Amino acid sequence: MPKLNPNAKPFRFNPKVRSFVPRSMRQSNQETEAKDQVPGSKPTPAPAPAPAPAVEKENKDDSAPAESWEDGVDSEPVKAKPSTPPKSKSTSSSGPAAAPASTPAPGPSKSSKSSGKGSSSRGSSSKGADKKAALLAELNKNGVKIPDGLKLHDDRPHCNVVFIGHVDAGKSTLSGQLLLLTGQVDQRTIEKYEREAKEKNRESWYLAFIMDTNEEERAKGKTVEVGRAHFETKKRRYTLLDAPGHKNYVPNMISGAAQADIGVLIISARKSEFEAGFDRGGQTREHAMLAKTLGISRLVVAINKMDESTVKWNKKRYDSIQKKLASFLKKWFKPKDTVWLPVSAYTGDNLVKPMDKGVCEWYNGPCLLDVLDNMRQTNRDKKAGLRIPIIDRYKDMGTVCALGKVEAGTLYKGQKVVVMPTGSKGECVGILVNEKAVDIALPGENVVIQTKGFDDNQLLGGFVICEPERPCRKCVSFEAQFRVTEVLPHKPLITSGYTCIFHCHTVVAECQIKKLNAILDKKSGDVLRKNPRYAKKGDVIKVKMRVKQSISLECYKDFSQLGRFTLRDEGKTIAIGRVTKIKEI
Repeated sequence: MPKLNPNAKPFRFNPKVRSFVPRSMRQSNQETEAKDQVPGSKPTPAPAPAPAPAVEKENKDDSAPAESWEDGVDSEPVKAKPSTPPKSKSTSSSGPAAAPASTPAPGPSKSSKSSGKGSSSRGSSSKGADKKAALLAELNKNGVKIPDGLKLHDDRPHCNVVFIGHVDAGKSTLSGQLLLLTGQVDQRTIEKYEREAKEKNRESWYLAFIMDTNEEERAKGKTVEVGRAHFETKKRRYTLLDAPGHKNYVPNMISGAAQADIGVLIISARKSEFEAGFDRGGQTREHAMLAKTLGISRLVVAINKMDESTVKWNKKRYDSIQKKLASFLKKWFKPKDTVWLPVSAYTGDNLVKPMDKGVCEWYNGPCLLDVLDNMRQTNRDKKAGLRIPIIDRYKDMGTVCALGKVEAGTLYKGQKVVVMPTGSKGECVGILVNEKAVDIALPGENVVIQTKGFDDNQLLGGFVICEPERPCRKCVSFEAQFRVTEVLPHKPLITSGYTCIFHCHTVVAECQIKKLNAILDKKSGDVLRKNPRYAKKGDVIKVKMRVKQSISLECYKDFSQLGRFTLRDEGKTIAIGRVTKIKEI
């Protein structure tokens, strides 16, 4: 066996050496070269090509594919990359044909195209920057002193949309399909949910699993907590709230609808399902009434399951549902603020793009996403006192974080805040919107506030974050005006001493009616009878109310979002009203 030479020189690769080619593969080249040689002479070897500069090599490799796909995908100038493949066949065939590397393609050059697209993107970004600067200037003009260096994260308005309706109307499925079609869920996650739904013998529920993340919800097929998700369009940014439809979870539905700007009432068109939700005992009526009470003034009625075998996009079924429901909804919503449209949550028809004539011949209206984009915005006062009702709180890396919605005013990083009704003072050290850190939050934004100077027990649900200069009012006694919508069979009358549960923004407290001041006319508001002994269903009454512990409220005329309330007793909504006068403590 030969011995290794320890003094041998290490192997070094020589890049100038020509690569080895087998004789069988060289035969065709030798035959073509032999034709050009003089008979009897030896063939001369071909000279090795000189190495080209690195920049020229990159340009040659990138020129052909870049011309074929840059029109369809990139808006910024395309940088040269070696051996960049085309994106797809469809996009490459749609652009100009790729020219050989040695000759430029006819028409405008790649650099001119890229520069034009870059200028258009810079133009759009400059417009967005101009809008943000204009908003900041407007805030400073109205007296909102925002420190220098803080920037707005987005100039598009934000909108909260809540999906309400009877149980099994398809709210979670529609929410999941909307997120899937807007690109918020990837295909791998959908395939995972399909497998899980198949294991539970509920194959048609896989879209609902996007919103129903709890195992209890997935097993029963009923939403318990309010689901929350986000999606965007070119015009607006949306927070999607999936409210539970079962009557046992109406308090959770109230907490979700209290945050919403637009309500989407989901109606099942399947035979007997609409009747079950609309008749006595169904949640369609109560959800619509609560939506109006909680401040939702614009309603979209989406008649779902139109593709079901008992319906099959039947216009007569659609018209009959609309006729029955419209007579009830006109008591609460103006016809101009109500939009009707047929949809299919399972197939995704009429959600993000209008339907084809082959699906539904008789409907020519817009899709759900177009309706939401073109709806009137909620007017919110940016210069008013800051009001953020706390929904919940948690602790992260030693920092106490509060979840809430900016109902009025403007929140910015570094702002001094006070929490009512306790009066605890602290500072906002960070703001998260859709899990992204921002500097400023305008009215209507759902925010996570990172605080400094607060303990866990100082940020509770029902408390309100305010400015120290203009705090929210706190009280235990107040005057209110409400309408009796329902009475219990064993409590047919409302009298002094009646106790029930008081719901106002995020406050849930036990209250007592101390005194009935007057019964008012339903239309004019004039006093019909003073100091009545009782009130019955349908009466509008003026009362004095009291809660056990101090809470934060505002009069309806000052802050409507913090002045509306609902009274519930034994699982039923018995009254809806507004706060008229507060006795501060």
